[in-house]
Amino acid sequence: MIRRRDLITLLGGAVAWPLAARAQLQKMRRIGVLMGRNAEDSEEQARLTAILQGLQERGWTDGRNVRIDIRWSAGDPDRRRRYAAELVALSPDVIIADTSTPLAALLQATQTVPIVFAGVIDPSAGFVASLARPGGNATGFTSFDYGTSAKWLELLKEIAPRLTQVAVLRDPTIAAGTGQTAAIQAVAPALGVELSPLGVRDADEIERGVTTFARGSKRGLIVTAGPAVATHRDLLVELAARLGLPTIYPFRFYMIGGGLISYGPETIESYRQAVSYVDRILKGEKPADLPVQAPTKYELVINLKTASALALTVPLSLRARADEVIE
Repeated sequence: MIRRRDLITLLGGAVAWPLAARAQLQKMRRIGVLMGRNAEDSEEQARLTAILQGLQERGWTDGRNVRIDIRWSAGDPDRRRRYAAELVALSPDVIIADTSTPLAALLQATQTVPIVFAGVIDPSAGFVASLARPGGNATGFTSFDYGTSAKWLELLKEIAPRLTQVAVLRDPTIAAGTGQTAAIQAVAPALGVELSPLGVRDADEIERGVTTFARGSKRGLIVTAGPAVATHRDLLVELAARLGLPTIYPFRFYMIGGGLISYGPETIESYRQAVSYVDRILKGEKPADLPVQAPTKYELVINLKTASALALTVPLSLRARADEVIE
């Protein structure tokens, strides 16, 4: 005869086993990652490393309790759309979007799968309802606000005070290209500078536009933030050196190839922070309730060797404010 206590234990075990089995099956989660450039890009590799390390620090290890699917769109719109649809079809729990162009492709592919972006310049331009309450299936971290763009012209004029003509190299495929240019234009008259916006989409447009603009004196260049522009950063740095154009860049990674000066957020930090939102979403929170956050750390970097090649004397006051001076 089976005693009542033994029967309860037996039945309890029968119920508990399927629950435990289901829990075991549910441990493996899925994360998609859509990167804007190619796998050979050193900056992209640094960003991906920050994502993977951040996930591991929070207990998410690829192959153990999470499957991570990574796609590289290499700046190609068709590939970006195809990979966005491919990642969505894998039914991930959340997708990480590198910058604005991958984010746009993903939002065209899904309005339900949670998306966390890490380096979008202006999320309010059709990506979220508001920064405080994103409202949809996407949230994340911005690169910077437009006020930073005005600072670029001020710093460029400080390091090259004789400039009167400045070209603004912008990505016309994103709304932020116009927004950044407007912020620079707002301070240009007071600094005695006339702006020439240059919309560029590929290497040929960059080469033609910058070379044509450089045919004159007292000229400089502002490189705004944008995926298409960043893809050709080596070309931009080379052109600035060859044509003798004092140029300011939005991120430190332009300085690796010999850029003159850069001012902007520490880019890898936003990718580390984005992982915290991925973790919270995997634990049950919704992107609609997670506010978009702005960067907290900006860095000013100056290359004295490049300044010397351009016959520029960097003011001591500017050097003192720099977070890094490259000798």
